[in-house]
Amino acid sequence: MTDTIVLNVGGMTCEGCSNRVKDTLESIDGVNSAEVSHVSGIASIEHQNVSKEILTFSVKGIGYTVDGEGEDFDWRDGGVWKQSAHNTKWCLVGCSIGDFGTIVAFQFVPYLISLEWNAMMIMALAMFNGIMTSIALETFILSAQMALRDAFRVAIGMSLISMISMEAAMNLVDFVLTGGAKLTWWVILPMLIAGFLTPWPYNYWRLKKYGISCH
Repeated sequence: MTDTIVLNVGGMTCEGCSNRVKDTLESIDGVNSAEVSHVSGIASIEHQNVSKEILTFSVKGIGYTVDGEGEDFDWRDGGVWKQSAHNTKWCLVGCSIGDFGTIVAFQFVPYLISLEWNAMMIMALAMFNGIMTSIALETFILSAQMALRDAFRVAIGMSLISMISMEAAMNLVDFVLTGGAKLTWWVILPMLIAGFLTPWPYNYWRLKKYGISCH
């Protein structure tokens, strides 16, 4: 006899997420099929004698929530560390484009140099531009999987805490090492390392506890 169970799954932000949940559910013995939507957050599973507890445990095990509850939190999940590092890396790429570009512009464009902005003003603009380019890059990447409007909606839902802490770390390292808002070849690597490491634990926590990535 075939039955249907409906789960409210949280943390899905794109088609890739819904496909991951679908594949996980359909890999369970006794599950005939699963229809999963990241838009509605609903997973409808047709099965034969599979308990809701098993289905729920499997979904939680890949980092998503069911009925608002996630897997018990710990800091020892290598898979989540790897995935959160991947997410943080792409966020860093996007942020660096706007951040570095702004600092370089104020170093070499005569008109901008003539404005005589102080380091704090340049860094504030660099942080803002970094967040904007990160959202733009994420929108471009996701547009291959979904409509442009949906891609933009997901992109602006990225963690501001992650991006702001990343931007703050990079600009603080720049200021400490160069004494201002300056970009030289030897300061780029320390800035990138600080920008990656600062939000990474937070991104792990957010992904592990709530199934939500930083981008």
